[in-house]
Amino acid sequence: MADLPPKAVLIAAPHTSNWDFPFTLAVSYALDLEFSWLGKHTLFEPPFGFFFRWLGGVPVDRRDRNNLVAAVADVLKQSDELTLIIAPEGTRSCAKRWKTGFYYVALGAGVPILLGYLDFSKKRGGILHVFHPTGDIDADMATIRRHYDGIEGKHPSRMSEITLGSRNAPSNGVAQHP
Repeated sequence: MADLPPKAVLIAAPHTSNWDFPFTLAVSYALDLEFSWLGKHTLFEPPFGFFFRWLGGVPVDRRDRNNLVAAVADVLKQSDELTLIIAPEGTRSCAKRWKTGFYYVALGAGVPILLGYLDFSKKRGGILHVFHPTGDIDADMATIRRHYDGIEGKHPSRMSEITLGSRNAPSNGVAQHP
């Protein structure tokens, strides 16, 4: 896909396997896409912490609800070029819904969302669409859901529905937590 924006949130979906990470890296390198990604803080402990940071990883302690969404949106705003990969499911297991943090990060930073995918049934991966969030999360998620129709993760039984749970976004458009 040509002419990708210099700053964006790239969602990686579906996320159903440990294989998603190396294949996402391979697809990103094939697209000549420099990126960073958020990962559970325990991934960055010795002995492999250095390696994951070298691959663009940024540790996140999900136990500490410290307005991570607003902080990440600020980092994107202040960067000249940054593509941040986020898995909206937040886990390789089947989740009840997608977390909304990726959406509010993009909205708060004023950047588009790149709809990244790995379709194991077709052995394909890439970027489906460059999506610009409008602030109407219900309508936007319906549009995003349509783009992922027919995409199948490595373990289809672990795929999460692209639905929303309760969310409380403050008036400034940035959620307090994903």
